[in-house]
Amino acid sequence: MDKLPFHRGNAPPKRAHPFLRSPLFAVVATLFTLGLLNVNFKWHDARSVELPINAAEILRKCSLLDAQPGPPPDFHLRTQSDRFQEGTPPTLIRNATIWTGRVSGHETVVGDLLLDKGIIKAVGNIAQSTLDAYDDLVVVDVKGAWVSPGIVDMHSHLGVDSVPALKGSDDTNSLKGLVLPWLRSLDGLNTHDEAYRLSVSGGVTTSVVLPGSADAIGGQAFVIKLRPTAERSSSSMLLEPPFSLNNSDTEHLSRPRWRQMKHACGENPSRVYSGTRMDTIWAFRQGYDTARKIKERQDKYCAKARASQWDNLGEYPEDLQWEALVDVLRGRVKVHNHCYEATDLDGIVRLSNEFNFPIAAFHHAHETYLVPDLIKRAYGLTPAVALFATNARYKREAYRGSEFAPRILADNGLRVVMKSDHPVLNSRHLIYEAQQAHYYGLPDNLALAAVTSTPATVIGQDHRIGFIKEGYDADVIVWDSHPLALGATPKQVYIDGIAQIASPFSVDKPAPFQEIPETPNFDNEAKDALKYDGLPPLEPAEDVTGFVVFTNVSSIYLRRGHTIREVPFTATHGGGKTVVVENGNVVCAGDCVEAMISPDARRIDLEGGSISPALITFGSSLGLTEIQQEASTNDGDVADPLTGKVPAIVGGDGSVIRAADGIHFAGRDALLAYRAGVTTGIVAPVSDGFLSGLSTAFSTGAAHKLAKGAVVQEVAALHVAVGSSSASISTQIAALRRLLLGNGEGDLAQRFRDVTQGKLPLVVQVHSADVMASIIHIKQQVEEHYGNAIKLTFTGASEAHLLAKEIGEAGIGVILSPSHPFPGTWESRRILPGPPLTQQSAIAALHANNVTVGIGIVEAWSARNLRFDVGWAALDANGQLSKAEALALASVNLELLLGVNSESSDLVATKGGDLLGFGGKVISVISPERAVVVLF
Repeated sequence: MDKLPFHRGNAPPKRAHPFLRSPLFAVVATLFTLGLLNVNFKWHDARSVELPINAAEILRKCSLLDAQPGPPPDFHLRTQSDRFQEGTPPTLIRNATIWTGRVSGHETVVGDLLLDKGIIKAVGNIAQSTLDAYDDLVVVDVKGAWVSPGIVDMHSHLGVDSVPALKGSDDTNSLKGLVLPWLRSLDGLNTHDEAYRLSVSGGVTTSVVLPGSADAIGGQAFVIKLRPTAERSSSSMLLEPPFSLNNSDTEHLSRPRWRQMKHACGENPSRVYSGTRMDTIWAFRQGYDTARKIKERQDKYCAKARASQWDNLGEYPEDLQWEALVDVLRGRVKVHNHCYEATDLDGIVRLSNEFNFPIAAFHHAHETYLVPDLIKRAYGLTPAVALFATNARYKREAYRGSEFAPRILADNGLRVVMKSDHPVLNSRHLIYEAQQAHYYGLPDNLALAAVTSTPATVIGQDHRIGFIKEGYDADVIVWDSHPLALGATPKQVYIDGIAQIASPFSVDKPAPFQEIPETPNFDNEAKDALKYDGLPPLEPAEDVTGFVVFTNVSSIYLRRGHTIREVPFTATHGGGKTVVVENGNVVCAGDCVEAMISPDARRIDLEGGSISPALITFGSSLGLTEIQQEASTNDGDVADPLTGKVPAIVGGDGSVIRAADGIHFAGRDALLAYRAGVTTGIVAPVSDGFLSGLSTAFSTGAAHKLAKGAVVQEVAALHVAVGSSSASISTQIAALRRLLLGNGEGDLAQRFRDVTQGKLPLVVQVHSADVMASIIHIKQQVEEHYGNAIKLTFTGASEAHLLAKEIGEAGIGVILSPSHPFPGTWESRRILPGPPLTQQSAIAALHANNVTVGIGIVEAWSARNLRFDVGWAALDANGQLSKAEALALASVNLELLLGVNSESSDLVATKGGDLLGFGGKVISVISPERAVVVLF
């Protein structure tokens, strides 16, 4: 409403003189009130100005032409949230350790937290009289647990790139043109995306839902709360929608609300529209020039209206298609710019200064750490930078991405945000991005702020979210450990004061996980990232002395056949333990006398670190791919015999492709994995069809194929996939049955004979429990037919927990890939998510049913994080896995499941902590096979 009724007590309003109630008087009064009327009215002068009937409305609009967004002045006086849901009980979170986000992220309050009417009512020591006012107070004693603000994901496609992926579930990009500021992500927001519940269980309470990056200007983004609403509509999920969205006239009574918009530059729009960077920047300039001209016409129009030059003024100049971009020029829109390389960043910085508009944040922004001064030259407030922690090298633009970027940017005074780009990364685990950033050097206060208070500030919502402060929205997380500790999981998540997890399950984490993690020093590595322009040398250096002595070792784990055991040994007099390595072999562990040690030995203090078997990676194209989106750097895809003709020159339908023939060595992802303790990769030929081929095992640290130990085992297992081919599932299963029963030709028939004779493992990539059931039945048929057992492994296996008992009884192994399943497709939708949604994790459920379990990865860049995946899996298992059993998940178990026959394996030495936690830094690989010790 334009005007609100005014009453004095209960007295009836007095009737004013008719003229005072006339439209003319309303216009005149409004003009004088606004201080804009500069006409000296002469009621009997023939030259008096004739006011248009909507003069007051015009002047009101013009007075707010450049009003800047923000909350009304009395916002923090509110006693109830605009998102309050009737019937929500007041809640007291008692005995909490509260990270508030205040004082630059340094403030921690020990005390209580009162939530009521959808807002935070009190923090810390709350007077009993305040609590006594409630007769329906729900009290939750968290017993000292950490509490933080809800996580804010500043770059998400939740609801527009929905899961499971179906034909109608992708509303991320429009392909109708390069510049489309009139589009709105809200118009494609799906309320049935199955990822909402998962993201909430990871602590995400607010997301910025962005259009995709196919266009230079992809459209308007919207900020949503993730809780389901009683209305069940997309609009009801919005946080502070712009007043113009519902044609509300409230904008005339208060400041406007912030809007959000997506921009993109570089490869994506160029690739989609078969253009160049020059085309993209020109499209930007054309779009902004159109908006600038409209803005200038509006400014001139309002200048005339303010000067009472009403004659022939006409209609207010506006265009529905361009009004949002005009608002960008008026500083009312938070521009989120997908931009990677220095050349593109420079182009957008120039654009912002040419048209005088601010940029809220550069997203992805893999090279921003190399050009921080360039970012500071953008128009207005310096943009924030929204990053992945370690996800890089998947395309050329991302090739120089560095794990040290968050720390380097923060050192240069730039605001850092960690984001998910969901579903590129599952936003459920956005806190893991903050944890990794902290591990590689981002201070703890900034790391936690990077997913809470900093993104809330960047999107203009820091008056209500991102902090724990009286009057703010009641979006809080109760954690089972310090939020930056590996595997930190919410015990409960509140959005608008409403508990979001009906029956949460939590794991009791040990005391060390309740503290801010102690992390290694990476000063030299961060300097090298800058020194070498983002491509520091990664090749390992070998020790030349032959003798290396590791001191202050806290634990040592060695393999015994296909198991791993902790080695008990006696500490030296100094309290630490000593391990002596000669030519890559451990010759002494414990109280090693000096007489056994060469005087030329290199001594390395592990400072309480550990020695354990190196890890093995499987599941990605590591070794066959350097830059995923660059065909010239990849081995390529294998032809699918079920849907196309296989060239006769390779054997036709009877051919079997070997991964060993296409391995690329010394790739950056492989070398980074090696430096993270993952020294062996197992990879099968890449295929999007039924038949993949023969996998190979290779050294991730080898310089080339002819180097000693480069090829660990040329042929490991035979790989097929059921569910990937465009042929029907029943066709794929029929093909598998026929091949196993001897109906094949050429090399393919021989390889399947090897399988049926138990000589070669068969690895089936499959997610659906229904398909697994069919394959279990086939295995039984084949074994009965031939009279001997076959070695069978399921990989992917998102739904394997549904058949855990049957898989265990059938003697089938499982490699979960990814280790935290995600319902990305229909075939993988029935996942076992683990705490806090389910008591058991998928790994624990399979392990409990005597299934040999391994864990894999999906993309090559994540091989370096395998050590953390293993540690996280052990934590989720809540004591069902020992540390030795956890190490086996990504080492000896994978050898068993993938047919690698290794009599010895590399060892990894970590400094400051063990291989499975944030305290340890890999500093050495001990290789008995090559008789060397590699030092980093």
